[in-house]
Amino acid sequence: MPSSVLSVRVSEAERALLEAASEQARTSLSDFMRRKALDAAELALVERRLVAIPVESWAAFEAWAQRPAQSSPELEQLARAVPEWEK
Repeated sequence: MPSSVLSVRVSEAERALLEAASEQARTSLSDFMRRKALDAAELALVERRLVAIPVESWAAFEAWAQRPAQSSPELEQLARAVPEWEK
């Protein structure tokens, strides 16, 4: 996959902090920044609270939301499992 350069301006103190963290993680500053930026981006998308549904998809969404719940054996098994911290 081709890559591209993304430039970010930071203060000297911020760069020192990032370099120390990347050294502790035993990775390059570039790899550390890329991984942490991607982690933050994924989290921001997962935590979004507003989802836009196009008008043409609204009826299908309503039909999906109104249909009866379906059983999931995997989720039922997970719900019965004792959490690791309680063992």
